[in-house]
Amino acid sequence: MNINATPRSRTPLNEWWEVTPGENFTVRASKEDMGGRCTIIEMTVESRNGVPVHTHANEEEHFIVLEGTLQLMNGSESLTLSAGDSATVKKGAPHAWANLSDALVRVLIVFTPGDMEETFRLIGSMDGGDLAAIAESAKNGGSTIVGPPPFENVYSVMSPRPKS
Repeated sequence: MNINATPRSRTPLNEWWEVTPGENFTVRASKEDMGGRCTIIEMTVESRNGVPVHTHANEEEHFIVLEGTLQLMNGSESLTLSAGDSATVKKGAPHAWANLSDALVRVLIVFTPGDMEETFRLIGSMDGGDLAAIAESAKNGGSTIVGPPPFENVYSVMSPRPKS
């Protein structure tokens, strides 16, 4: 029985990639699968990992926390999102997030439209310590790093956790 099924993409799904030590992602629904409308990424974030303040020129970013607690800076607003909570960052808004707890965070991130998938895959294929290459990749994908993480003592692409 076909209920408007979309054929699976040729892009491997459920393959885990490392952004930096302690921050991993997999593509749960690709841009191709979703007709370009969105990309859905699942991330696992270890304690004290986060991202620098950045903007997306073309995408909105919607967070759905599956497990743990995520701190989100969205413009001038600071939010604490627990399992089951969600929040949307509008395109162009400066934002950052981090896991400030001692437990693992699992979060689904939905980008609309789905153009960030290529940037994530490129970052996942790089050496996590090459900030210049990561920043250039993000910029080419419509994202701009505009500042360091706004959280104290957080590992990020700007200051990666030592590899174990």
